[in-house]
Amino acid sequence: MTNHSWGQTPSVMRPNILLIMADQLSAPFLSLHGGPAITPNIDRLIAEGTAFTSAYSNSPLCAPARFAMMSGQLNSKIGAYDNASEFTSSVPTFAHHLRSAGYQTSLVGKMHFVGADQLHGYEERLTTDIYPADFGWTPNWGDPGGRFDWWFHNMDSVVDAGIADASNQLDYDDDVAHHSIRKLRDLARTTDERPWMMTASFTHPHDPYVARQQFWDMYDHDSIPMPSVEPIADADNDPHSRRLRRVVAADTTEITDEQIRNARHAYLANISYVDHHIGEMLDTLDRHDMADDTVVIFTGDHGDMLGERGLWYKMSFFEHSARIPMIVRQPGVAGGVRNDEHVGLLDVAPTLLDLAGIEVPATMDGRSILDGGVDKTVVGEYLGEGAVAPIFMIRRGDWKYVWSSADPPQLFNVTADPSELTNLAGVPEQAEVAAAFEAEAAGRWDAEAIDAAVRSSQEARATVDRALRQGRFEAWDYVPQSDAKNQYMRSHLDLNDVESGRRA
Repeated sequence: MTNHSWGQTPSVMRPNILLIMADQLSAPFLSLHGGPAITPNIDRLIAEGTAFTSAYSNSPLCAPARFAMMSGQLNSKIGAYDNASEFTSSVPTFAHHLRSAGYQTSLVGKMHFVGADQLHGYEERLTTDIYPADFGWTPNWGDPGGRFDWWFHNMDSVVDAGIADASNQLDYDDDVAHHSIRKLRDLARTTDERPWMMTASFTHPHDPYVARQQFWDMYDHDSIPMPSVEPIADADNDPHSRRLRRVVAADTTEITDEQIRNARHAYLANISYVDHHIGEMLDTLDRHDMADDTVVIFTGDHGDMLGERGLWYKMSFFEHSARIPMIVRQPGVAGGVRNDEHVGLLDVAPTLLDLAGIEVPATMDGRSILDGGVDKTVVGEYLGEGAVAPIFMIRRGDWKYVWSSADPPQLFNVTADPSELTNLAGVPEQAEVAAAFEAEAAGRWDAEAIDAAVRSSQEARATVDRALRQGRFEAWDYVPQSDAKNQYMRSHLDLNDVESGRRA
């Protein structure tokens, strides 16, 4: 265990930081919220740390959620709108700030960086990404009825849900788990005196909904809970939900109850799969005496509707899509704490800087979740496929307000109506509340300017993508490097040094 000075005060420790991420993990499925997921290791983190019970994705789609998290800035400010938006190298991330302050930084797993820069402040990256780094997945708001069949979600994940010993996603996360444990062991035996920050980012329980037998068997199939909110007829649905059903082809695909149960069963099994690997990392910290100077944070990028309201996947601000886990375990800080303040992914970067004793830049839109008594408001933006204009969300107190120029506004009292079944935006008794939120949204965002910027970006990226697919294709995807010439036993290395130096 290495002592690291915190900021300018040598007598105080600068902690190591382990950030663990799951992909598409909807918080309502966790035991913290009374959900059915079997997660002894996440439960251990809850018992030993602080669980933020009202945490939200600021942009419920993979890449923009992560870009907001890493930069601490709203997506509309940094031009990172969707799963094919470039995360530009000039945008500082928490990895840049920590590295500048003397941290060694490493990334294992998914971060969905788009563009030629595949590091964004991380000193090393130990795996490639699971998703493409180019502009191929650019949506087109100019064709709201169109579908990009080769990359849009469809309902095959639900229709074909079940058991599999191997899949594209499982292959990837097996690799993430291996390299995460290997890196933690390397950190335990390193001679580098710098504190470290490591991100371990899994792609599960993201669809496809297939799980290994051992995790599937943790659950009784007949007891898998079905959606609590039945599918809503298109005629009665809000316009964005109708669009999302079309985007994922749910409006043209017949789904049986057994297929829904299979999908939810596999989803829960894959939460347990991620939990298993979290346990391996926590045990590694314990075995190598690193737990006492390592902060562990567990979160996710967004949730999954998983059949609620007849919707699947993410891309909306309904609770199952936007609600995420957020747990912080700090050495020397009492655990078992529930914090009901509204927090979001925008708060991760300020929190990491706060932990490291680094001043939080005024450009960041989030705040450190270690601070209490601050404005308990979370704002969100959705600017990806399925939208036809920017969608904005404000979450404060009991209320959630969603506004878009293309759709009628939505106002929900989430405390009284957790399933968000009653839109109060047009109810006379709540006219004053709705008007105040509408005015606030107009003051926070220039919807017309953001709309124009998104459409311009989509057109530009589509042009670049078409050009780069002609002739010789040069991928931006990250290729991990391995120094095999200096690994293991080599004639130019002293065997005694190799053996002793690699023991931990």
